This record gives sequence, C-alpha cells and structure tokens, in this order.
Amino acid sequence: MAGKAGGSRIPLYAQVKRELLAAIGSGEYSPGVPFVTQREICERFDVSHATAVRALNELAAEGYVVRRRGQGTFVADNPGARPRADRSIACVLQFQGPHVSQLLAGVESACAELGYRLYLRHCEGDPEREARALLDAVHDQVSGIVIYPAQGSGAEDAYAEVRRAGVPVVMVDRYRPDLAHDAVVADNLAAGRELTEALIAAGHRTIATLWDETEATSVRDRLAGHVDALRRHGIPVRPDLTVLRRYRDLDPEQRRARLTELMRGSRPPSVLLCANGYVLAAAAQDLVGLGYDIPGDVDLAGMDDAGPFDVLPLTVAAISLPSRTMGSTAMHLLHRRIAGQDTDNAPEFVVLPVTVQTRGASTGHLRVVGPTDA
Repeated sequence: MAGKAGGSRIPLYAQVKRELLAAIGSGEYSPGVPFVTQREICERFDVSHATAVRALNELAAEGYVVRRRGQGTFVADNPGARPRADRSIACVLQFQGPHVSQLLAGVESACAELGYRLYLRHCEGDPEREARALLDAVHDQVSGIVIYPAQGSGAEDAYAEVRRAGVPVVMVDRYRPDLAHDAVVADNLAAGRELTEALIAAGHRTIATLWDETEATSVRDRLAGHVDALRRHGIPVRPDLTVLRRYRDLDPEQRRARLTELMRGSRPPSVLLCANGYVLAAAAQDLVGLGYDIPGDVDLAGMDDAGPFDVLPLTVAAISLPSRTMGSTAMHLLHRRIAGQDTDNAPEFVVLPVTVQTRGASTGHLRVVGPTDA
C-alpha cells in the first residue's frame, strides 16, 4: 500500500498496521527512536485520525511499540517478543469495606466494557506494599494503573519508575499533590461544607470532629469545607473541636477519655461529625459505654457513608459518596490515556458531586440508649 489506503477488503487500519510492521522490520524505525505520529500516519496514508489511532493501538497491544507519557511512541526494545497484548490493568487499593468495594466494582465494570483484564492488589495503607505493587505492575507490563493511594508521602521512587516506563496512572478517591497524575475524586470540599450546612440547619452550632486518617487530601479538604461553613454562619472555629487528630486508632479507653473531655466541657458539642462510618461506629459504641443516648444527649453525623453498616439510620445527616462512579470514571480516563485519545499530557483532575442525606430522608432511624441504673 503506497500513499492512499484502499482497494482491498482488508480494513484500513489493518493495512496501515501491516505497512508500519514492514517499516519496523526493515529497520526504518529503531528502538529508542521516536515512531511515526498519528498525524504523520494520517498524512502518509491519507486515512482518518480514528484509523491511525487504531493501527497504533494494535501495535502497542501486540508489543511492537511502547508509549512513554510526555515523550511519544517508540519501537519496543524487542518488538513483538513480550507484548502488552492482554490489555491488563493493575488496580491498587487501600483497606476494605463498602466504599472500596464499590470503587472496585466501578473499575471492574469499565474493564469488562473496554476489554481489559484486571489485577487487584490491596495494600492496607502501607506505602511499602504500595511501592511493591507499583513495581510489580511495571514488571508485569500492565497497560495502566488505577490506584487509591495511601495517605501522606511514600513510594516516590516506585511512582518515578512507573513514569519512566510510560505506564499511565489514574488516582482515585484522593490525590498526591506532590505527584502529577490524573485523579478522580469526590467533591470533598463540598462534602465538609454541605454536611456542616445541613447540621446548622438542623439547629446544631457546636460541632466536634472525629477523624480516622489525617494526612489524606480527602480529609484535609473535608476539614476545610467544614471550617468554611462555620465561618459563613458566623460560628467561632474552636481548635478543640476541629483539631485534626486520629480517633479510631486509639484504644477504647483513650477514645472514651477523648469523648469525656468533649462532653463534660463548658460548651459540649451537640453533634459529633465523624470522618467515616468506621469512626461513627466506634463513637456510637463509646458513647453508649459512657451512658449517653443517641440522639438525645448527642447526635452523630458522617462525612461519608463508608463503614461496616448503613450509617444513615444512626445519623442526623451523612454524605453519600459516588464510589462506583469514581471507579468507572477513573478507568475510562485511564483507557483514554492508554489509547492515546488525550493528546494533552497535562494531568486531568475530575471532581464528582456528593449527596447529603438527612435523617428525614431515611425510611427509619435508630435510637441508641446508654445503660441505666437498675
């Protein structure tokens, strides 16, 4: 085929692919040297952009060329010998629970739709395990990585190795401000602000926060939204109520001491704003152990609905996260990167809306009563 692609029952993309394979075989393009671009394919063979993209995708899937983000497409060191042909995706997650399960369900459904094989790794918040998972993904020549990163810093060398290998990465649920990668997150700033607005509308003006992780971007954004809502309503921001300090990891005696300090102060909170359902469950257990009724003596609210059970019946209000949509959106964004459909190499930051659910919207609610003297 020379110049114009056509005159054959063989699809145009297959004709273009065949010509490019011949060029690679003849030594026209060598490993380490930039390969022909999509635009050049269109001009050389007089074909559409879609045809050029599919021809390049086939060559990449079969291991003849590799894409290096920010650099372009290159002939593989050993063309065709070890392909990334299985179109595999590494999904690296932290922790367990309904939220993470729904994230994974979203990734899985998109993989099935787009024709990718999924490899799953759970790291339980350990940066060393996260680093090993990333390096394993590079070694296994996956097509891309969806990752729910551990809080704080860590695994920087592994992320650098992923970038050198040209493997696209999309972060989900949270992001790393120190790393330039695509990310799909919930609107955590709105979560903190809108939930606080709902609590204020319900009559609460003294709101204490209880946290789980403290270094994740999602947590810090939620705190910023909470503080913003307090200030908008002229409510003083009390450091003792907004301090970013871990609660769930404390032993039960320490947790109860923290609650006793809050509840026996001169201006005790009327509601405890919990980081997630796990913190909320621990707080409910601790409050009952101290003899408090929920609601009655104090109310509970959840900054998200991730937890061991449906938190809404136990709360005055809670945030519902778009967990499954986050996973699906992240996978579709990753697919566009793999397919070379996003020509702009600038990282994309996708923010999805959250939903505030109130006790009035629930089909029922729970009342938890502390022990009484016989």
